[in-house]
Amino acid sequence: MVKGLYSAWTGMVNAQNRLDVLTNNLANADTTGYKKEGATTQSFDDRLAIKIKDTSWANNTPQRLGTVHLGVKIGETYTNYEQGSIQVTDNASDLALAGDGFFAISFTDDQGNTSIKYTRDGEFNVDANGYFRDSDGNYLLNANGALNSINTPANYIQVDPTADYSIDEQGFVHQNNQVVGQIGVVDLANRDYFSKYGENLYDVLDGGQIIAGTASVEQGCLEASNVNVVDEMVQMITIQRAYEAAQKVIQTEDSELGQATGTVGRV
Repeated sequence: MVKGLYSAWTGMVNAQNRLDVLTNNLANADTTGYKKEGATTQSFDDRLAIKIKDTSWANNTPQRLGTVHLGVKIGETYTNYEQGSIQVTDNASDLALAGDGFFAISFTDDQGNTSIKYTRDGEFNVDANGYFRDSDGNYLLNANGALNSINTPANYIQVDPTADYSIDEQGFVHQNNQVVGQIGVVDLANRDYFSKYGENLYDVLDGGQIIAGTASVEQGCLEASNVNVVDEMVQMITIQRAYEAAQKVIQTEDSELGQATGTVGRV
């Protein structure tokens, strides 16, 4: 009976974790280039149940009762990298990726440390010096810097801010009838080595292999989040009902335990 309480409790903890993931997805439904997350569940390892101090078995060996399932535990949280819809903005510095790949960003944290982060958010602007920068002021890297992880100003994308420019599907930046740079689009050989840093950015874990991305660059567009609000709401309702069912199990088990202890006490 106590095992029933524990199993119901683990179900509630798991449902709460899944609900947290869903609410984060809904909060980022309008975030450019956001990739939704999902949560998995795992069953606890089976445990062998025996009779404690059982003398009814030969040689005083405790009698086996079989295996006991201890409920569920939280599994992994994974990222769904499916393509989001492409939305036209007609802003020359807005870029979207159609296919597999990520922009490489020269990122500076609050302590002034610089590193390379990766994102699908292509909402850039061109500063007074002609550099492509994101909303936080981080610089967009060119193909050489992105593919070889070289984070130096020489590998920042730069144009003449006073002249028009265009960007083709291969990421080549054209200005004044010549190529002035190529936007870096890279990917990982195994995306399990991606880790969400926050701020819509990704880190590469040790062992991750950077490869060239196959995505085409769409100028004047942005990639929307791949979160389907209706699907997320339906899942949320399902999880809430599962949570409520586990609550009722605990209430029922508690009531039965109270009756059992009360009855045994009277006997």
